[in-house]
Amino acid sequence: MPCCVQTAVSVIGGKWKPGILYRLADRRMRLSEMRREMPWISEAVLVRSLREMQADGLILSHDHGTRPRHVDYRLSDYGRTVLPVLHGIAAWGEAHLARTREGVGDTAGDR
Repeated sequence: MPCCVQTAVSVIGGKWKPGILYRLADRRMRLSEMRREMPWISEAVLVRSLREMQADGLILSHDHGTRPRHVDYRLSDYGRTVLPVLHGIAAWGEAHLARTREGVGDTAGDR
């Protein structure tokens, strides 16, 4: 029987997908907007990630049928079900950054 955590991570995990999904939480975005907001992701990797998330039913794309091509991406209803998880990860990340800024490391008392 597959592990439910591994299954979830295989769909929404990785280096870039959580950030992409998080940015699509509140708005539709074009590929060019995503590239501007996430310049550390190559266009090829971004496009591949978007296609994978479309195949998994997390995001939808809409081609406006114009020239130049205008395609935007948004979360599907199913994709919105992952938002509580992403918000939890974001809150943990903020707390971790604050802890790191304070210079707090691993201590024996935490074990």
